Parts: sequence; C-alpha cells; structure tokens
Amino acid sequence: MALVLLTAMNFVNYLDRYILPAVQEQVKGEFHLSDERIGSLTFWFFVAYIASAPLTGWLGDRFPRKPMIVAAGLGIAAMNFFTASVHGYMSLNLRHAALGVVEASFGIFAPALLADYFAEKSRNAAMTIFNVAIPVGAAMGYLVGGNIAASHGWRMAFIASAIPGAVIALLILLLMREPPRVVVQENARVDKASVFSLLTNKAYLGSILGYAAVTFSLGGISWWMPSFLHRMDGRDIGAAGTIMGGITVVCGLGGTVAGGLWAQRWLKTNDKALYFVPAISAALAVTPAVLCFFGPKSLTLPMLGLAVFLIFLGTGPVNAATLNAVPANLRASAMAGQLFIIHIFGDMPSPKLIGWISDHSNLRWGLGSTLIAMLIAAVIFGVGARYAPKLHQSAEPASAA
Repeated sequence: MALVLLTAMNFVNYLDRYILPAVQEQVKGEFHLSDERIGSLTFWFFVAYIASAPLTGWLGDRFPRKPMIVAAGLGIAAMNFFTASVHGYMSLNLRHAALGVVEASFGIFAPALLADYFAEKSRNAAMTIFNVAIPVGAAMGYLVGGNIAASHGWRMAFIASAIPGAVIALLILLLMREPPRVVVQENARVDKASVFSLLTNKAYLGSILGYAAVTFSLGGISWWMPSFLHRMDGRDIGAAGTIMGGITVVCGLGGTVAGGLWAQRWLKTNDKALYFVPAISAALAVTPAVLCFFGPKSLTLPMLGLAVFLIFLGTGPVNAATLNAVPANLRASAMAGQLFIIHIFGDMPSPKLIGWISDHSNLRWGLGSTLIAMLIAAVIFGVGARYAPKLHQSAEPASAA
C-alpha cells in the first residue's frame, strides 16, 4: 500500500514539475522574457528546494513521516491552484519557489519511509518502482501541459494538475500506515556528529556526486527539450509536448525498469552493481544525445529516445545505492543531503546556463554544453563503486568478503 500510494504521489510530483517546461514558450511570450530569465524560474525553484532540505531531513529522522508527506502533497496541489492567479514574472517566480519547498519535503520523506519497509537486497526493486513515476510523471507533464496550454492557455494546465495531487494525499492519510523505524544498532542517535559523518562516507559521496553530474545534464535538457523541438524541429507547442511525453514515458519508463532489473540480477554476483549500472548508463547516453542536438533532423527523435532510455537506466540503482550506503537512522538526512547536492550542482544551474548560452548562440550549443557532465558522472560512479558496501543477504558466503 505504501509503495503504491507513494509512487502515485511521486508521479504527480513530477507531472507538476514538468508542466512549466511544456508551456514555457507561452510564458516567455506573455511576459516578454529572455531564455536566461525563463531558465531562472528553475534556478529559484531549486534555491528554495535545497534551502529547505536540511530542515526536512532533520524532521524526517525525528518525527513521523506520514503526516508530513500528506502536508507536502496538499501543498503541491495548493501551489498549482495558485498559479492561475499569477500575472507577473516575479509572482510566478515566488510561486515556483514555494513549490520547491513542498516538493523537497516529499522527495526526502517518501524514500526514507519506504526504506523501512524493504531490506537491502529488495530495496533496489522498491526504489525502481518508486522511480518509475519520474519518467511517467514527466511525460504526462509534457503531454498534459503542452496540449492544455495549446487549447486553453498555460494557467489551466496547472489547475488541472492540482486535482490528482490532492486526492492522492488524502488517500495516503486514510490508507497508509507509518512503519516502525529500522535501527541497525542499539541507542543509535541522530546528532550533529552522525550527520556530519556522511561527509566522509565514500560510498555515499560516490553515489550522490555521480547523480549530481547526471542531473546537471538531464535537468537542463529535460527543461529545454520542448523548446528545442518547437524552435529547431518546427513543432507547435502541443505537438512538442506530445512528442516529449511519448518519448519520456516509453523510453524513460523502459530505461528505469530495464536498469532496475539489470542491477537486481547483477547484485546476485556483485555488490558494486548499483554503481556500475548508472556509470555505464551515463557514458553510453552521450553519443545519441550529441546526434540528437547536432545531427540531421531525421535523427532528432530516434536519438532523443535512445538517449532518454540510456540515461534512465541508472535511476533506480543510484537511489538504492544512496540508501544502502548509510545507517538506517540517517536515511532521511542522507536523502536530504542527496537532494541538496544533486540540485545545487545539478539542475539548479544548468537550465539558466543553457538559456544564457542560447541567448548568445543558439539552443543546440546550450544543450550540448551540458553533456560533458555525463562523462564526469561515469567516472565518479566508477570510483564510488570501489567503496560500495557489502550487502546483507548476499548470494555469496560471508567468508568471501
């Protein structure tokens, strides 16, 4: 029940997040904005997002998470309803920043709660299912946002997205129970020293820093790709949203499931699989992405689909790697740290950077400039694999360690 409801809420979370990229060409036209200022909307979203992460991590390790998840779900719905009354760039920025606070809360509490339901060896499967909502939700954000905006304007797209979030939050309140916390040692406490110990945890750092490099590229590309299809491929806003939605749900979902299954099978013989899968996925995604941005038009969509599939191979395993690298009593703090790092070094600066480069050259070079981060991610994951912890319930005997 918890896995189903939290996955559904994660779906709505990403649906809401990807409506703005789908409708930003209309927003840009109404408010007469440059690409850099459009990119700044995401920048301030993540400023609020990461600023709230330390507090939400502290709360999640000390208090029941279910009521805070419900509050976050209702907050996400409320922020989208409020968008209908926005009539200025600054108001839209403030509303987007507020959305970042409630999305950060859910993104920290939900994985930490799920980790108490699943053992280490099955946690990758649970995180893969939970993260299936990322490509599906993003796809629906593109699809719903683009098509509703084309027919009813961009404000109506946000109103439509608010309703399912409120419904799922109420279902969580009524149907989901708070699990008992799993503590790996007696008298385990969450104090300043234990939280700061994460800074010397090499397995944890390898996971979150590699993920940050992937997020730098993926976050910027996913934000600007509907605009790329509109400007460079000649699609109208509805068609661009439909194409991005279709590619994201088919290729992103396929990549997430394939990567999770691959890592789960590989884990039977190698405890480093949760690092190797995202390393391979990041390295392989670069070539099709380059062909998508700079190749002939006939390759744009097939190469986009292949790049999305390859990038999403690592989504489930990298989150499982983060949770497995830390003690049970630090999971919420660890997820808060992950969210802080992947956004402050990842998709907080990249959309604004892409917009700045686009204003001074074109969108192709803006998008292509981020791909070097994918290669850096592959290296970081490879180094992090050296410190991957030995998992319990391993198929190999303990004496082989």
